[in-house]
Amino acid sequence: MSISSFNRRWAAVILETLTRHGVRHICIAPGSRSTPLTLAAAENRAFIAHTHFDERGLGHLALGLAKGSGEPVAVIVTSGTAVANLYPAIIEAGLTGEKLIMLTADRPPELIDCGANQAIRQQDIFASHPGVSVALPRPTADIPARWLVSTLDEAMSGVKAGAVHINCPFAEPLYGELDDSGLAWQQALGEWWQSDQPWLRVSEGQACLKQRDWFFWRQKRGVVIAGRLSASEGELVAAWAKTLGWPLIGDVLSQTGQPLPCADLWLSNRRATELLSQAQLVIQFGASLTGKRLLQWQAACTPDEYWLVDSLPGRLDPAHHRGRRLTANISDWLELHAAQKRAPWAMALKAIAQEASQSVEQATHAFGEAQLAHRITELLPQAGQLFVGNSLVVRLVDAFAQLPAGYPVFSNRGASGIDGLISTAAGVQRATARPTLAILGDLSALYDLNSLALLREASAPVVLIVVNNNGGQIFSLLPTPAAEREKYYCMPQNVTFGHAAAMFGLNYARPESWQALCDAVEAGWRTPGATIVELVVSPTEGAQTLQRLVAQVSQA
Repeated sequence: MSISSFNRRWAAVILETLTRHGVRHICIAPGSRSTPLTLAAAENRAFIAHTHFDERGLGHLALGLAKGSGEPVAVIVTSGTAVANLYPAIIEAGLTGEKLIMLTADRPPELIDCGANQAIRQQDIFASHPGVSVALPRPTADIPARWLVSTLDEAMSGVKAGAVHINCPFAEPLYGELDDSGLAWQQALGEWWQSDQPWLRVSEGQACLKQRDWFFWRQKRGVVIAGRLSASEGELVAAWAKTLGWPLIGDVLSQTGQPLPCADLWLSNRRATELLSQAQLVIQFGASLTGKRLLQWQAACTPDEYWLVDSLPGRLDPAHHRGRRLTANISDWLELHAAQKRAPWAMALKAIAQEASQSVEQATHAFGEAQLAHRITELLPQAGQLFVGNSLVVRLVDAFAQLPAGYPVFSNRGASGIDGLISTAAGVQRATARPTLAILGDLSALYDLNSLALLREASAPVVLIVVNNNGGQIFSLLPTPAAEREKYYCMPQNVTFGHAAAMFGLNYARPESWQALCDAVEAGWRTPGATIVELVVSPTEGAQTLQRLVAQVSQA
């Protein structure tokens, strides 16, 4: 029997099994040990294949594809440290709920721990971060194909969100013409090959349960917090809260339209927090809150009960409130818990929020990152989407902007790292084929610089705004030691990105006024492919504007 041919047959069963669980996109890095998986994926017409030479960027590309499509996405990498580079994306997916299937090629057992090249201990390499880890044996006809397919079906059904790690050892030879070796083994699955259903269907569904006392609670004074939601969920939550007459505090990722804008400013105001303290029930939809003042208020509030509704499992409440953790699809939950029309009970919050918004308008006349954050909606493409980076930029947008209801907003706010932001944005764009505005800081861009290669294949215009404030200025907001701040925290790199754009063949602009920025972004929407727009700004202007406005609004 030809080992290379049987490896291919074994891999073909693995890849075909994934198609039965909704996998359409597959991300592939180059490598020799992964050849059986790569060739099987290339031969399977159900897949849309994506490639990248950097496994860390590849993992985040898959993450973005999963965010944009709402579907599971598979990744193929070779053995060794290539596998370890998937760790950040696996961690993020576990926290934000995207489903990734990591197919990691491996050396067979006899080549582990004996000095063989590119051989490391890969089983359970990701510890507890994947929802399920499967260590497959070396391909052999002694194991029936029905074991392989049902094992994978069980693994795929056992994880609704997060990562599935499937470690796949292959013995050499890895190359050679495909012959009949293993054909009978493969054909033992019979008509399964012509169907579109899993071999083994595992039902572990959890019904969305109605809270029997909802009719009682909906007559109380309530507050709604909206965290990370989809565009459709955001609109539904906003309408639901408005009907109840409950104030809605919307995060930058809530897509609710933030009816009380600039919450991260006005939550520092005593009048606002005293009014909110009258709430008898707080309901939070979606996790991953961004704003510091919102997190502080959320931790300190003491309603009679605190409910948290999210499709992800786990507590998701670092403040450990007394109340209910409701694991459910948010749209389904809202349908079961109808809102009763009531007059608003906290009308004064609207005026407080308007005062905060006016303060932002007055404080952001000068060209810089604070103005960009406040006026970001003027740059959004029609029928497009927004990807927001981490660190300072997401906090400024959260505090200063009012994003339109139902407009898609994406970010990596699970572990909130700066690794893989360009590649994640590229994945979101590929999955949706929408024009995409992405905004991130200079260190974030440097961290994932080689993923600019992924933007060369954008299917719709992409504008990547790099806010170059020369370092990690988020640390300017923290009580870092002044003497060590620049060298050990902010770490200014004194670089610009024009040469990076040229290296990857991308369009580039460096505007120095708001009108020039608008013109550059508008040109980007009219130009195929990707455009890098670099804003070289004062290092501390954005952070200092946020600090001043928090102080000002808190005293209003």
